[in-house]
Amino acid sequence: MRIFLIRHGETEWNKTKRLQGNSDVQLSSEGIRQAQRLEKFLDLYLPQADAIYSSTLSRAVDTAKILAKHFNLPVTTMPELCETNFGDWEGRIIQELIDEEPHDFGKFFTSPERCHPPHGETFIAAQARAMIGIQKIIAEHDNQNVLVVAHGSINRLIIGAALDMPIHKIWSVGQFNTAVNILCANEGNLVVELLNCTTHLQLP
Repeated sequence: MRIFLIRHGETEWNKTKRLQGNSDVQLSSEGIRQAQRLEKFLDLYLPQADAIYSSTLSRAVDTAKILAKHFNLPVTTMPELCETNFGDWEGRIIQELIDEEPHDFGKFFTSPERCHPPHGETFIAAQARAMIGIQKIIAEHDNQNVLVVAHGSINRLIIGAALDMPIHKIWSVGQFNTAVNILCANEGNLVVELLNCTTHLQLP
């Protein structure tokens, strides 16, 4: 079984470097274009998908819907795939948080395993719920190809779990908008076959 783990397209908050988390931010016009380019990548590497899953947040759902039309499949939304809840930090410009809250927000990048956003969610908790979702998908789709559209930190946490990588290192994994990662599920183990691929964005 292969999971094509995809990050959603660009949003206006991505462009202005605002922390999104569980805030429901729409795709930008560029984000829509990126998702459309992604169709060409899938033409080359995935002739047919068997199912498409998405976080419940619209930037992921709308990315997934563009791909769903390509494969003539419905989109199944799954709250376990939603972005990490960044609580009171959501909607804030990242550099402002670095400047104003260097001790607490500083852990976001330097010690993510110890980071706890006010009224938000730890990365440890986010990884646990995301992997519950991934295990449900694996159990449901043995020997199939499944698209999963999620978010920057959630994708990193899923990949980190597959690699048995400590959360301390999650920012070592790149995840650009509409990046494609391929995970192969084999007898309970996840093998990373492709990471942060955005070659489709250079296609005409």
